[in-house]
Amino acid sequence: MPGRVQDDTAHVEFSRRLGELDDIRPYMKYGRKMRYEYYELFDAGNIDESGNIIDPNSAKAQHQNGNGLFHVDSSFNPRRASHSLLRAYALPLPENDYTAAHCMAHSRKLGAPDFFKDLDVESQPMHFHKIVQLHELSKRMNLYISAHAHHIVGLPKNESDKLLKELMEHATQEKYRISVPWENETDMIIWDNTCMLHRAGSGTYTGKFKRDLRRTTVHDDSSTAWGLNEKDVDKRPGFSLGASN
Repeated sequence: MPGRVQDDTAHVEFSRRLGELDDIRPYMKYGRKMRYEYYELFDAGNIDESGNIIDPNSAKAQHQNGNGLFHVDSSFNPRRASHSLLRAYALPLPENDYTAAHCMAHSRKLGAPDFFKDLDVESQPMHFHKIVQLHELSKRMNLYISAHAHHIVGLPKNESDKLLKELMEHATQEKYRISVPWENETDMIIWDNTCMLHRAGSGTYTGKFKRDLRRTTVHDDSSTAWGLNEKDVDKRPGFSLGASN
């Protein structure tokens, strides 16, 4: 039933149409807390009462290992179960549906490794976006990668570094590049960050002549705008060079 049952209330109400519902009251012992409103919802997830992923070695995880064996629900009760309705609330990423962790500190250190040699990128905020995604305006699939991409979630560091390097080399081949020269003051360039990489150019002016460029940036409003990050919460990390700079 894809997309038919949108929330816990609808889940419980629809289930009641099939008959009287079992509940979790017998399991609510020793100070156990509810993760949701309805006693009729059994917890088949890997999340604790605070919303964190449970430790695979914890008592709860060990208890749930029994669910990995073929079974029927509630045969251990005096009154057995008829139907069970299991609804997905949050799903893990499919295999090979790679997600990159992006961090501005990572690209700063890549660009100036000596200057930022003491910068601990691992301690900086990171935000997450899928690498392969649909570009909604063109209806075409594309790579969403960047020099900000620090690692690929779930891969060993050597594999992550190798894959990110290969993807970046592929995306930045000479045949895919275009260089736009500045000709007049008030010239403006517009690009789509959801499908195009860019970089700042350099020239003989560096360190000698002024070049004043100013940019506005429009928030994405597509369905993938927030990636795998908390929506509508302003956690933009920024980046500081420190008071002495």
